[in-house]
Formats: sequence, C-alpha cells, structure tokens
Amino acid sequence: MIKSIDFAQLYRQHLARSGRLFKTPDDWDRKAASMRTSVLDSPYRTDFVRRVQCAADDTVLDVGCGPGTIGLALAPQVRQVYGLDYSQGMLDALLQNAKELRLDNVQPVLASWDDDWSAVPVCDIAVVSRASIVADMADALDKLNRHARKKVYLTQLVGGRFDSREIAELLGREDRSFPDHMYIINLLYQRNIHPTLDYIESPSRLAGSASLEQLTEKVRASFGELSAEEQEKLTAWYQRDPAYAQQGGEPTRWAFMSWTPPAHQSAG
Repeated sequence: MIKSIDFAQLYRQHLARSGRLFKTPDDWDRKAASMRTSVLDSPYRTDFVRRVQCAADDTVLDVGCGPGTIGLALAPQVRQVYGLDYSQGMLDALLQNAKELRLDNVQPVLASWDDDWSAVPVCDIAVVSRASIVADMADALDKLNRHARKKVYLTQLVGGRFDSREIAELLGREDRSFPDHMYIINLLYQRNIHPTLDYIESPSRLAGSASLEQLTEKVRASFGELSAEEQEKLTAWYQRDPAYAQQGGEPTRWAFMSWTPPAHQSAG
C-alpha cells in the first residue's frame, strides 16, 4: 500500500503550498562573506561530523557545501573532499577557509540540485547538511544514490519550519511548513532503503528570553505583530511554565538520516 503512494508528487504539492521561495546564487553570494567563518564552529557541526564514519582513503561529496561547514571538518580524515554548491561566492569562501586551514584536498564543484550531475565525481560518501529543501526530492535522492558508493548522510528539518511550531499553533497561525524528513523516509522505503534515523537538537530561536517582554519581541520578530488576543495567549503560555518558555519551548530538531545506496548494499 505505502509503495503505491506517490510521495514525490505529495512532496511537490506540500512544497508549493508552503510558498517557500528558493534563494538564487546571487542571494548566497551576498551572504558568503558574512557566513564564511561564522558557521565553522557550532554544536550542530560537531554533532553531525561525529556521526559520519569515514576512512583515510575515502572521498567525500559535500552537497550544498556553503563555506565548508561539514566538508572542511571531514577533510583531515579523508583523501579528498569535493564541495558542491551553486553559489560561486560560497565556493570562494570554501577555498579561502581551506587555505587558511592548510587543507590541500578540497576541490570546488559549481552545480545545483537541478543540474545534470554527469560531471560530478562519484565518491565514497555523500553528505548533505541543511541543504535538502529541493524542488524534486525524488530526483535529489536518486542523484545522491548514484554519487555515493558507501554511504549518504543527510539532515532535514523536523516539522519543516524554522520558527516555533508550538507558538504558531498557539497563535492559530497558518501552517506554512515545508516538507520534512518523513517524505524522505517514505521515498527511501519505496526504493527498498531503510535509513538509520537520529536527531540533532539546537535551542529554539525563541530561547534566551529572560522575561515575557523579551519573549514577545522574539515572537514578533518571527511571526509579526500580535493581536491583543494573541498576546493574551502568549502571556498565559509563558506564565504556565516560565522556565520552559525561557528556553523557547521545544528545541529545533534536525533529522539525521544515513543509508547505504542500493547499488552498494551487498558490499556495505
């Protein structure tokens, strides 16, 4: 029954309903300088990299590499890292970071998810960190399976939203979430792939509010102006459990999925 459901189409419909706009390469080029070093040291990065199993002779394809958040952390452990991104500015930042870290085994690849990947190197490992909100998830997974011999490691935002699900539901705001990891799990299942699933947690964007006033400002920044009724709901939520509210409610969760591409399962 599950294998007869068109999850690829459901994914596309959900993505369209979310109204998500994809950033252009120029958008990311403008962000590259400010992001170049700011993303290279974080608990998320540490949690991702420690889950990756690699060997000294392995090659790694870092898809949506940005300035090298994951790829540069893996580079000292492997033979070669290929950083794939559709932003030349991000690839320039990747190479600058590699140079400063004295890494000589990092090579840029200018390409997007939508491009023909016939010239993209086939590697032992493919990693996709926070870069898998794509127009066609089925095609993206097929590309990854063709370009990884041993393993794919990928993260996807649980719940499909960066703002707080709890607060959105509390305020009665429209659900504009984009497709989350459950589509990926089902699409992989239809390919007879059963991924390992884990979670990486980060503090909510609303965390760090020492008072109701500070929380209200953070909520306004995420959701816009609040009506009197919405402010009453937020106040009541805060007062029920101030310690929980000061943490911003539930954390942001990234689903960490790993699997062996089907063509190589017998060897892995």
